[in-house]
Amino acid sequence: MTTREVDLFVIGAGSGGVRAARIAGNHGARVMVAEEYRVGGTCVIRGCVPKKLLVYASRFADEFEDAAGYGWTLSEPHFDWPTLIDNKNRETARLEAAYIANLERSKVEIVRSRAVIEGPHEVRLVATGEIVRARHILIATGAWPSLGADIAGREHVITSNEALDLKELPARILIQGGGYIAVEFAGIFNGLGSEVTLVYRGDNILRGFDDDVREHLRGEMTKRGIRILTRRTVEAIEKTDHGLCAQFSDHESATYDQIMFATGRRPNVAGLGLDKAGVKLDERGAIAVNAYSQTSVPHIYAVGDVTDRVALTPVAIREGHAFADTVFGGKKIAVDHGDIPTAVFSEPEVGVIGLTEAQARERLARVDIYKTIFRPMKAAVAARDTRSFFKLVVDGNSDRVVGCHIVGPDAGEMIQLVGIAVKLKATKADFDAVMAVHPTAAEELVTMREKAASYVREAAG
Repeated sequence: MTTREVDLFVIGAGSGGVRAARIAGNHGARVMVAEEYRVGGTCVIRGCVPKKLLVYASRFADEFEDAAGYGWTLSEPHFDWPTLIDNKNRETARLEAAYIANLERSKVEIVRSRAVIEGPHEVRLVATGEIVRARHILIATGAWPSLGADIAGREHVITSNEALDLKELPARILIQGGGYIAVEFAGIFNGLGSEVTLVYRGDNILRGFDDDVREHLRGEMTKRGIRILTRRTVEAIEKTDHGLCAQFSDHESATYDQIMFATGRRPNVAGLGLDKAGVKLDERGAIAVNAYSQTSVPHIYAVGDVTDRVALTPVAIREGHAFADTVFGGKKIAVDHGDIPTAVFSEPEVGVIGLTEAQARERLARVDIYKTIFRPMKAAVAARDTRSFFKLVVDGNSDRVVGCHIVGPDAGEMIQLVGIAVKLKATKADFDAVMAVHPTAAEELVTMREKAASYVREAAG
C-alpha cells in the first residue's frame, strides 16, 4: 500500500547516491535514500578511506628504518594491528556521521532498509514492507567483490571487505589478483610485516596501465620482498592444521594464514527488481545508461560502479551531482569521462592520466615519448634501493601531452595537478615553459627535454 510519495528515491547511500540526494534536496526535491548497510558506501566504509589509512600505517616501517640515515636513533618499533583497526573504525564512524549530517541538512530522509523496485514508480522497503511512490528513482548500489570460479575451498577466501577487519595480522598471506586492490593490499601487508605472495593469471600486474609502469612497479614490489607469481591461478584451497593450502594451476602448492581474492568487482544489481521496471542491463551485467545516467526507463537513473563506466569514487560523485542538476536543477549536464586522473596506492605509488604509450601509438599518427628513472632524494641519504619513474606521452603532431605516468612517492598528489594541465590540453612546450621547483621529484615533469623514443604510424593501404 502506497503511504508516501517523493520526488526522488535513491537506492544506495554510497558516494554517488549521497551526492545526488544532497544536491537534489538542495534544489528543493523531496528525497528519500535507502541504505541496507552503512551510510558512506564502499569508499567510506570498506574501500578508499579505510584502505588509505592502512596504507599510511604500512609506510611507517620505512620511515623508522630511513630515519637512521638522517641521524635519528630509535628504539625497536612495535606494531599493534588491533589498535590500527580500532582507530580506523573510529575514523570511518566519524565520516559516516558527517555524511548523515550532510544529508539531514539537505532535508533528505534516510531509511535503514534494503529497497526493491516493485514497479515503474514503486519502491518497497524490505524492513517494513512499506511502498513508496517516486517520481524519479536513482540506483546507486555500487559494485561487490567477485570471487570468480567456484573452486574447492573458496569458502575460506576473504576479500578486501574482510581484510579491513581481520582480528589479527596474518604472518603469511596470498593475494590473488593484479589490479588496484591486489597490489595495494600487497603493499599494506608487506609494510606491516606479513610475508606476501601475489598470484595473477596475466603476464603482469595492473592490466590496462602503461607497460613501463607495470614493469617498474613489479620490480619495486619484488625488491620489497613481495613474491609475484604470474600466468597462474589458485585452483583449490584446503584447510589444514597449519593454515590454508593453496593449489596452483602449475601444480605447485603452498600454505598461508589467509588467502585473499582481489579478482574484480561486479555491479551490485541482484535482487533490485530491475526486471519489474524494465531496466536493461548491458553485456557486462551493468545497468545501461546514456550520457545523462538515464536508463532504458526514462524516470529511472543510475550512477557509479553499478553502471561500470569508470569505477572510481570521484566519478560516482560527479555523476550523482550531474544527475541532480539535470533532473532537478534545470541544467542539462553530461559527465566527461575522458582524461580522468587516478592513483594506485601501492608502494611505491602510481599516478596516471590519459593514454598509455600503446594506446597513443595505436590512435595517433606520431607519438613522442619522454621518460626518466631516478632515485628519490630522500632515499639517497637513507640508502634505500628504490627508483621513481616519470613518463610523458606526447602527440607528435600537435605537441599535446596526452598521457602522464608516474611511479614514486606522492604520485597521487602529483597526478591530480597534472590532470588540470592535461584536461586543458597543455602541450609539451607548455610543460617546458614552466619553471622547475627545486629540489622536488615533480620538477622532472618540466625538465624532461630529450625524447626517449618517437613513433610514426604507417598509413593504411
